[in-house]
Amino acid sequence: MICLKKLFIVIMVFLLLISCVKNIPTPNQNNTPNTTQKKYTLKDYYPFISDRRMKYQGIGNEYAEKDVYVDFINDNRIQLRVLNPGTILAQVLEIKDGELRLIKSQEEFYYRDYLIDSQNSSPEILLKEPLEKGTAWNTPEGKRYISEVNKKISTPSGEYEALEVTTEGKDYKTYDYYVLNIGLVKTVFESGENKIETNLEKIETGVPVIHSLRVYYPDFLNERIIFKEEKISYKTNETFKDKLETLLKNTPDDKLSKILGSNSKINNVYLNVEENKVYIDLSKEFISDMNAGSSLESMILQSLVNTLGSYYSVEKVFISLDGKPYESGHIAIKEGEFFKVDYKNTVEIK
Repeated sequence: MICLKKLFIVIMVFLLLISCVKNIPTPNQNNTPNTTQKKYTLKDYYPFISDRRMKYQGIGNEYAEKDVYVDFINDNRIQLRVLNPGTILAQVLEIKDGELRLIKSQEEFYYRDYLIDSQNSSPEILLKEPLEKGTAWNTPEGKRYISEVNKKISTPSGEYEALEVTTEGKDYKTYDYYVLNIGLVKTVFESGENKIETNLEKIETGVPVIHSLRVYYPDFLNERIIFKEEKISYKTNETFKDKLETLLKNTPDDKLSKILGSNSKINNVYLNVEENKVYIDLSKEFISDMNAGSSLESMILQSLVNTLGSYYSVEKVFISLDGKPYESGHIAIKEGEFFKVDYKNTVEIK
């Protein structure tokens, strides 16, 4: 009797296990999102991927094409570099509280600054959970809503089933298409008989962003300043500050003076767009490392100012030491004062 009871228990456990196995969801064979298996989130439809370049084809307008790079990723924020024939944009996006938000968009971004901490009390919402048809919200342009969840679309990069987001403006409509594990693959703008498309052409990984930088160095013996064009290669989360520091601690010729000594650090460097002025904060070791007379110190400072002025396309540079206005035994400035770019008596070397 005991044996029969044990056998019965074993059979029941076996049948229960078989039942569980039969109910395990299987992968979707055609890569179509199966909303009955998983509740997808914004990170599924807008993943943050480092060192990725997304190239888009433009149709209907010369500015519709673009290349998108990833400059920085920090937690739930991403900073993008968007290049089109007209300008370069910096965009900061955030995923928070079930919303994909555009925090900042800045044109003429030909340099590399860290904008990812930018604040915006009323960001534009690009996409919103739940990711299902009918989810709607308002934008500065008008109404925006998820109009389809498995819309079949075609791009040069392939065929997809996408989440379609429609924006209704005063006299136009825009359709944005997001694909699982990829992100935004297509945008269509329609106004009357006008139609403009931006379509994903290809995705590349491990592609760096390349910047040119004209670095100036004192040629003290010849009483002039030398400059050399350098190429800087950036991966995601690599900063201009660190790249600049490395360059300024070296020279292309032993006869030239270094801008930074081995113990010196760049604490911060950035462009204040409203003031059209660059701010750079150096560690106090800049003075002790330099150990120079007034003439060489002036040339070192002018070389630094010219380097930053050329890169950011400005004429004013404020230099501080550990947060305090620059002061040495020879030269000092006050809060609000600045150094001016001066390209006179400069010579290029190859």
